[in-house]
Amino acid sequence: MTGALPVRTAPAAQTGAPAVVALGGGHGLSASLSALRHLTDRLTAVVTVADDGGSSGRLRRELGVLPPGDLRMALSALCDDSEWGRTWRDVLQHRFDSAGGLHQHATGNLLIATLWELLGDEVSGLDWVARLLGARGRVLPMAAVPLDIEADVLGLVPGDESALTPVRGQVAVASTTGRVSGVRLVPPDPPVPAEVLHAVRTADWVVLGPGSWFTSVLPHLMVPALAQALCETAARVCVTLNLAVQPGETDGFSAEAHLDVLAAHAPGLRVDAVVADPVAVGDPAGLAAAAAGLGAELVLRPVSTGDGTARHDALRLAAAYRDVFAGPVVPGPGAGVAPWGRS
Repeated sequence: MTGALPVRTAPAAQTGAPAVVALGGGHGLSASLSALRHLTDRLTAVVTVADDGGSSGRLRRELGVLPPGDLRMALSALCDDSEWGRTWRDVLQHRFDSAGGLHQHATGNLLIATLWELLGDEVSGLDWVARLLGARGRVLPMAAVPLDIEADVLGLVPGDESALTPVRGQVAVASTTGRVSGVRLVPPDPPVPAEVLHAVRTADWVVLGPGSWFTSVLPHLMVPALAQALCETAARVCVTLNLAVQPGETDGFSAEAHLDVLAAHAPGLRVDAVVADPVAVGDPAGLAAAAAGLGAELVLRPVSTGDGTARHDALRLAAAYRDVFAGPVVPGPGAGVAPWGRS
């Protein structure tokens, strides 16, 4: 197949730009990638592979492949900022509207699944799509096999708020009417592509979040090989908090509760910076203390679009990341600051 497809090469690397690995999935990862692409093209997205709904879930069940949807979204976020890149991004994101079997399938999901079938290798298939987009970075799957998320959920048993009910599947967990108290992966120790581990171990920065906390952010910390690499890497770690809670997953969570859950699922992870929007923080001092418990400094910056929706603005978030990467930074209200680095 080599040479059969006219593809664009990625832009030349930015001199002195940091090597960054962004972990997550869905719209949250797209937000961080849309910001990070303004700072570096030495960028690797490591994407969750537990989606079991929509077009991705259908292809996963029918073909036995990794769910391609979150991978497609990450690739689209990294497309070259040219007519070529934007056009192919729109092609990837296009969904069919029909009365037949193609209804609501995304073109990019079908293209990715096709390349996987032709090449027999997920990483190579994603690299080909990245070349087609002229992507400013690389997209890799978190695990080499499809995963399921299983959660323990409170509040689903009438009359017994303390009873735990197991709920399985990313869609079911994300849409539960109860309160998630913990999650685990099935299988619990999946294989991880060597390219993922290499990217983490050679990065300057690892960015975790924003995104669905239990189904897009924490799963990376529950894959043993990936968690070990995250704990052992010399890269510094930045956690990006969400702008709003997610019903079911984090309903009623304070900003600091997100960090408490992170610490509980990855007790060996050292965090260097926590980025949050002041509007989304009820208790800045409490959040600063929770960040300090992880070894991190709290960086409060206005990073939302400011239109009343819980969406990150790419340029504002990029400015916050720039400050963090350059460090030390001027702290926001209620936050301390210290020179970056691991002890």
